[in-house]
Amino acid sequence: MADSFGAPVAVSSDAFYFEKDKSKSILILGVGNYLMGDEGVGVHVIQEMATMKLPDNVDILDGGTGGFLLLNCFESYKAVIFIDATMDGQKEGTISLIRPRFASDFPSALSVHDVGLKDMIEAVYLLDNTPDIHLFTISINEVVPMSLTLSSEVKEAIPKTIEDIIRLTERLSAEF
Repeated sequence: MADSFGAPVAVSSDAFYFEKDKSKSILILGVGNYLMGDEGVGVHVIQEMATMKLPDNVDILDGGTGGFLLLNCFESYKAVIFIDATMDGQKEGTISLIRPRFASDFPSALSVHDVGLKDMIEAVYLLDNTPDIHLFTISINEVVPMSLTLSSEVKEAIPKTIEDIIRLTERLSAEF
């Protein structure tokens, strides 16, 4: 969802996470800084998915650069799928899927907010109910401050990333 200027519109409410039983639900969480060009691709994916009809057991959230502020979301979900940018030296627009359990499992150069995200994942594993965590990364070459524009290669990776996410949610839902 976007306003008339194309900027994302977000609605935030802690009550959302407690409105229904999410023990068989999947959270798709896009992270990144929307104002830093390609670094915000995770948020762009969520904005695109907000226009789609998704299964009732799939929730989406624009996590921005929230880090520990997002921690309270995790105890309720069976699975969490992250989408984030990475500067891993691969060809721009390369999509990868990893299953992080600790900060050391993340790509060496996630994005500019990687410390908060990595620390948050380690904190998630200290919770009583730990979700099944998956991370889609999209390779980027640079961070462009104060830019809402994605490079063509990164923008072209969004539909394929969404297809991969949908396929993963279908597989995970079948396993619940």
